Amino acid sequence: MATATSSINTINRVKIHEVTKITPMMIPDDDELICLPLTLFDTYWLKFLPVERLFFYEVADLTWDLFDSEILPKLKHSLSLTLGLHYLPLAGHMMWPEHAAKPAIYYFLPGQDQKEDIVNGVTVAVAESEGLDFDVLSGDGIRQAVEFRALTPQLSISDNKAEVVSIQITLFPKQGFCIGISNHHAFFDGRSTMMFIKSWAYLCKQYLDMENASSQQQQTTICLPSELIPSFDRAFINENDPKGFDLVYVNNWLSFTGNDRSLKVLPSFNDVNKLVRATYVLTRAHLKKLRDKLLLLEDRNRKTSPNKLHLSTFVLACAYVFTCMVKARGGESDRDVILAFTADYRSRLDPPVPTNYFGNCVGSHTRLVKARDFVEEPAGTGLGGVAFVAHKLSEMVQEIGGGLTIQGFDEEKLVKLMAVMQRVSQGGQGLGVAGSIHFDVYGSDFGWGRPKKVEIVSIDTTGAVSLAESRHGDGGVEVGLALGKQDMDNFASFFDQGLKDLIV
Repeated sequence: MATATSSINTINRVKIHEVTKITPMMIPDDDELICLPLTLFDTYWLKFLPVERLFFYEVADLTWDLFDSEILPKLKHSLSLTLGLHYLPLAGHMMWPEHAAKPAIYYFLPGQDQKEDIVNGVTVAVAESEGLDFDVLSGDGIRQAVEFRALTPQLSISDNKAEVVSIQITLFPKQGFCIGISNHHAFFDGRSTMMFIKSWAYLCKQYLDMENASSQQQQTTICLPSELIPSFDRAFINENDPKGFDLVYVNNWLSFTGNDRSLKVLPSFNDVNKLVRATYVLTRAHLKKLRDKLLLLEDRNRKTSPNKLHLSTFVLACAYVFTCMVKARGGESDRDVILAFTADYRSRLDPPVPTNYFGNCVGSHTRLVKARDFVEEPAGTGLGGVAFVAHKLSEMVQEIGGGLTIQGFDEEKLVKLMAVMQRVSQGGQGLGVAGSIHFDVYGSDFGWGRPKKVEIVSIDTTGAVSLAESRHGDGGVEVGLALGKQDMDNFASFFDQGLKDLIV
């Protein structure tokens, strides 16, 4: 199940006890392939930075001995089982052979001879905190962004080969533990990531008593709920891509990087050492008040009927947070601001893609505006620029619609996104979104309770904001940010004052 290298190294206030390769449990499936092709939705994200998440679990009085003898073995065993049952491709690597027009995921079936350059398994680092404060890191207040990096697994990516997932499990003595996961953006999206995490958690929690059962018993007894069984069938997408957008995007990347077939990803936008993190909460009451005020403004202006304005929780939260971010940064009012988000296309495509499809099935959407638009406000509304942003986001969401066909996609979509990234690098302000309020991230219970906190670490490299449902299940939204200290202080001031004005 596991091969390990032993090392006791102190890196960024954590001690690395072990780096282990967790291999899939020996549950053969003759129908599995050894090469999983990428689709257009994968090659689009080929060079993007990995997506990194942390799940904090509070376990009082947890010692190393208990962690090492009880928790770690169960996490490792259930991970091996999860990989072997349904998630075997995650134990492979992304490679780009010389004869191939695009990269693919390569892996071998359990029981087959392993080649030196393709070894099934997921890298798991086992670490112990040395001075990091669990309560602080799993809280909402302002924290040093670099401290989260000590808990985040490194995804091994070279010119020729890339891991698709990597995991770190870190003990906080007497407080709890943290599970960190990094995934390659060109292999799976946020919905797929959470499907994998929930599958691992489900098997760990529900089948701990079967840890020592025979392989025969496990094969006949252990199973996942249907919604957690992934489909890796690329035919849903590739057979409906007659224009070959998958290769169009590959060639876009080759042009962008100087014809470089290296699998290495783009550099980070930010210096994490200069950033702080914080989480802000918009309650159900805040969102309702904001929606009511926007609809009243629409009715007063008689520009459109109120029921035509798409004021979803997503639109409301982003409109409010984006407005605070632009005000917090200050600077030239004529500077470019880019609104950006991804939309899940599974149900929007014609024909639709199954909800349990595992891979990328999202599309990016952007809109260029100016900073001044976030500052001007309709007289007497107390809405700041929120009304403007809500209108823009509403338009963007409604334009996506449904019944999308791949044939109708824009061949210049990735080129346009690269141009947007260039604007950001030249001083524009990018306002993107990571995560979703629909992922139920706080439902990831491995058997030691729900997470105390979930963080998307990688927003410190992209500048995006993270969204998640409230951990309290009360209909609110958690918003995570990584900003410079002064910008964060400014943001907090605008955020808090705006809520006070909202409830007047």
